[in-house]
Amino acid sequence: MTDSPPVVIIAGPTASGKTALALDVARAFAGTVINADSMQVYRELAVLTARPRPADAAAVPHRLFGVLAASEACSAGRWLKMAAAEIEAARRAGRLPVVVGGTGLYLKALIEGLAEVPEIPAAVDAAVRRRFDDIGGEAFRAELAALDPEAAAKLPVGDSQRLKRAMAVVTATGRPLADWQRRQGSAPWVAARFGVVALMPPRATLYAACDARFAAMMASGALDEARALAALGLDRGLPAMKALGVPELSRHLAGELPLDAAVAAAQQATRNFAKRQLTWLRNQLAADHVIEAIYGPKHRADALAWAKRFLD
Repeated sequence: MTDSPPVVIIAGPTASGKTALALDVARAFAGTVINADSMQVYRELAVLTARPRPADAAAVPHRLFGVLAASEACSAGRWLKMAAAEIEAARRAGRLPVVVGGTGLYLKALIEGLAEVPEIPAAVDAAVRRRFDDIGGEAFRAELAALDPEAAAKLPVGDSQRLKRAMAVVTATGRPLADWQRRQGSAPWVAARFGVVALMPPRATLYAACDARFAAMMASGALDEARALAALGLDRGLPAMKALGVPELSRHLAGELPLDAAVAAAQQATRNFAKRQLTWLRNQLAADHVIEAIYGPKHRADALAWAKRFLD
């Protein structure tokens, strides 16, 4: 697809500077920044997901940030449909699509394609989540094995999200998820020439940045945001309720943890997540340009020079 229009993808773990890099590229090349972070889609999580600041969002067009309610579940398929529409809209406006995020499944779906599974009714999703909560992972996987033995054998008990997804698909469609994928195959939904930049900082540097950023979130109102989210009384199985910092601060608000312990636990969870993201990026994403540092002003010239070469 060398003749296809370009799309820049900026990937990296949390706290690696993706937002700043995306803004620099979009400013330099008349771009539209399109979110590929599974938690930044939720409007109630501006602080805890480090959503771009209003001033930055006003500098260039930003899309798919805060577009869904926390009461909704955003799957890779749903995001891909929205992202494809925003990429096309950016092109029609004569702008460069700049896709930025650390959700590996979303980026993989954009680059490689995703088998299209029929929309799962919200009632089925809700019933599956309730069933999982009522009987627990072991019993739930045993029930799944009767309907989709392949998924049950492949998925560990701890992978609650994919277990529930497999159950919802087979319940709603009568066909296992793998069957849909095999019969339909997958192909990219967006005709594009993808240029991928990966931020891959050293772990020690990244972990320090994760800790500092969560401390900054706390100073910017993260606890109030968690309190407002808790007041909605949402199902704890919803994706937004599992955002980094939400479970730990929710435990503090429920009187189960002192605030300093909740913050420390959230920082540890963030570091663990960043480590998994680094591993995924290293093994699953073929980057065209790698920055082995937290992105900052000193990396701007090199990054923009790469982008210019890619676009020429």
